[in-house]
Amino acid sequence: MSTVIVPAGLSMGPRYRYVRPPDPTPECYEVHLGDDLVELTETEAAVWAAAFLYPDRHAKLSVNRESLVRMLETAPKPEPQAARYVDDLIARGLLVEFDPDGDLRPVFSRHKLLPLAQGLGSTPDAPHQHRIGIGDQPLVAVSSDVYAQWSFSFLHPDLWTACAFYADDSEHVAAGGEPLNLTAESLAREVAEVLPLMISAACAALDPIVAS
Repeated sequence: MSTVIVPAGLSMGPRYRYVRPPDPTPECYEVHLGDDLVELTETEAAVWAAAFLYPDRHAKLSVNRESLVRMLETAPKPEPQAARYVDDLIARGLLVEFDPDGDLRPVFSRHKLLPLAQGLGSTPDAPHQHRIGIGDQPLVAVSSDVYAQWSFSFLHPDLWTACAFYADDSEHVAAGGEPLNLTAESLAREVAEVLPLMISAACAALDPIVAS
């Protein structure tokens, strides 16, 4: 499987100047990233926001650096320097690349998974699928394992540690339960396969951990 690309952080919207008469041009656009509030220009913010587009493509894991650049270059308002902007946002941690079939530990150990939207639970017809959405509108359906990571992994130091914790079934088995047959690697891969869709649908966010 090829490498995918997703945005990191949370949009805080535009920031306007304290002037009179009001200036309709934003001073900057802000993104909450880890313990920082990153300031972006209008073009940088547009490039970052473009990585959220097309949830259907994210569901197929078909959004990567090349397709993002191509989309920006051929948009109704083309961005001729799209490749440079994308590279810069990757370097600044605002865009994240990973291979869902590759070694996920380096990326997952540097980020937390933050739950956005609401957990809507399962349905009688699909009890194995847990829905995430807004109000009564489901946007994403995931397995129970991914649902648990979406719900609780932010309580751990990072996403990889959360996967390892959840996969450790020693106490569960000692109490008489059946083995979960999970590993940190297999659980991380299960999360990675739906992570781009969860992020593009505004149901989750990747946030870099803050170094202590």
